[in-house]
Amino acid sequence: MTVLSPYSPLAIGPNTVQPPVVLAPMAGITNAPFRTLCREFSGGKGLFVSEMITTRALVERNDKTMQLIRFDASETPRSIQLYGVDPVTVGKAVRMIVDEDLADHIDLNFGCPVPKVTRKGGGSALPYKRPLLRAILHEAVSNAGDLPVTMKMRKGIDDDHITFLDAGRIAVEEGVTAIALHGRTAAQHYGGTADWDAIKRLKDHVPEIPVLGNGDIWSADDALRMVRETGCDGVVVGRGCLGRPWLFADLVAAFEGRQEYAQPSLRVVADAMVRHATLLGEWLGDESRGVIDFRKHVAWYLKGFSVGSEMRKRLAVTSTLADLRGGLDELDLDQAWPVGADGPRGRTSGNNRVVLPDGWLKDPYDCAGISEDAELDTSGG
Repeated sequence: MTVLSPYSPLAIGPNTVQPPVVLAPMAGITNAPFRTLCREFSGGKGLFVSEMITTRALVERNDKTMQLIRFDASETPRSIQLYGVDPVTVGKAVRMIVDEDLADHIDLNFGCPVPKVTRKGGGSALPYKRPLLRAILHEAVSNAGDLPVTMKMRKGIDDDHITFLDAGRIAVEEGVTAIALHGRTAAQHYGGTADWDAIKRLKDHVPEIPVLGNGDIWSADDALRMVRETGCDGVVVGRGCLGRPWLFADLVAAFEGRQEYAQPSLRVVADAMVRHATLLGEWLGDESRGVIDFRKHVAWYLKGFSVGSEMRKRLAVTSTLADLRGGLDELDLDQAWPVGADGPRGRTSGNNRVVLPDGWLKDPYDCAGISEDAELDTSGG
């Protein structure tokens, strides 16, 4: 039976995203295996974006980068997030994606707050340089052909250097299809509370294109509340799905008007953990590498469950699927979903000094010194 959603679908160029839910790119997390798992829980509904791909690494065909842009055959639309600071390199990367049919949608990263990115003038530092932002968007859109180009950004560098309204207007003028706003500054990183009012202000400022809200969506009810309070056209979910890929099943149910939220027992969680590790091993071509890569997810999956500290440590150092499954089978798998486990997870640091190129804040219109030398040469986490 087809369920009619009370919420409008999200249009990303020719792609219809219903319900209007997007997986946020997260370095080292949103690779093909994790996207597959989230998509399985959602029934194939929603948009699932790759982890950050640097334009220089893509153009140079870096081995790790070419691995990261491999999509499962079931992924549609295929969505790549690009990071770059040099307009020419960004244009080349976009043209490569188009010419080689590597993706169906391109998202541009202007939201990353980590020092290795901002010290090059990239990520959440870049929109402060208005002409540079415009040049990058122009090159991306003009080289994209029929592919939609979207962008993800933050409010600004810090409370004294807010850029999101100017950036939104530039994006509209350069033909960007949609904008996602994380309601924090770069200085906040992931601390404090996301400013949902900024999302509403951006939606009011650029009514011509869809605006997606991001920040502090820990449950499906949070997503619905964000849409009601801000008027945004969709939501972008990041840290809330760490160790909880079934959150996308909840989001689908919520946007379709159904109160059918997953509260899996530890047995179901354990099965998802093994499935996740298995997919990673298949993707990497080596079971042990897959299980080792999965280690960072263990604490997120087990949050709130009664699992002793020694067992948590043991599960976090496994290197085979048999060891992972064996350790999990020693737990009380009949445990119900813990109270409070739907809350915040992942990084919560805030009030950080933003590492910027020398003199970056002197003049928002002076872009001298930014060149292809500032491009990062590796992708992902």
